[in-house]
Amino acid sequence: MKRMTLWTSAVAFVLNLYASAQTKVPDLAAADLAKIAAAVPAKASATPKKARKILVFWRCEGFFHGGGIAGGNKAIELMGAKTGAFTADFSREYEVFDAANLAQYDAIVLNNTTNLKLSAAQQQAILAFVRGGKGLIGIHSATDNFYNWSEGARMVGALFNGHPWGGGGTWAFKVDEPDHILAKAFGGKGFKLKDEIYELKDPYSRANCRVLLSLDLSDSTTAGKGTRADKDYAVAWIREEGGGRVFYCSLGHDVNVFQEPAILRFYLDGIQYALGDIAADATPKP
Repeated sequence: MKRMTLWTSAVAFVLNLYASAQTKVPDLAAADLAKIAAAVPAKASATPKKARKILVFWRCEGFFHGGGIAGGNKAIELMGAKTGAFTADFSREYEVFDAANLAQYDAIVLNNTTNLKLSAAQQQAILAFVRGGKGLIGIHSATDNFYNWSEGARMVGALFNGHPWGGGGTWAFKVDEPDHILAKAFGGKGFKLKDEIYELKDPYSRANCRVLLSLDLSDSTTAGKGTRADKDYAVAWIREEGGGRVFYCSLGHDVNVFQEPAILRFYLDGIQYALGDIAADATPKP
């Protein structure tokens, strides 16, 4: 009995420690900070039409991507400060999703959020915000949230269905539309990157979004995984939601992703699209 009590106490301690860790963005090593800073674009692709302000939300009720959250938050902070494309506020408190508070922002960023538990009022505030002409940006696990909110899942564009391409691997990616204005970061060429890549399920469909990046299954290491019969493993897309704009990219499981200049350029351009400062064709291509 005593051993069981000790074991139970140890488990409770570990769980409490994990829960506590989820309320704080992890500190980044100086070397990681330097690499992120070096990867930030020198200037924005477009001059903002007006001063822009974004809300970066990073709460997790499920898996906590500490490195991705820390790296993504820092990259966004530095991109805004260096390029003048936007200023950013950061929060994990659900109270920010109040219509009156959201009015001060031009876009919401969901940075590696998981299993968010939004109230009905908060859900409607976000929908109204985006459909009213503003933006939504999803990073990595932004698709791992709205299993019980169909409108939210459709707005983001997909739901998480596992990650056959694990975070320890280096995978190949293709640029679906090399000439698209938001794909210029890659110079028309595919690339390889160490990251964790998702398989996605409904509501994902190329009929509902404009896919910009996907896995390159011609690469032998990348091929042979996943369960989709159509072999369509999208990685990034844009879509319109009412009068607003959505940009999603699944790259960003860990801090290393935010140390890649092309990835940060892609994210900056995607954010500027969602803000309405870069005009881009979001017509779906089924």
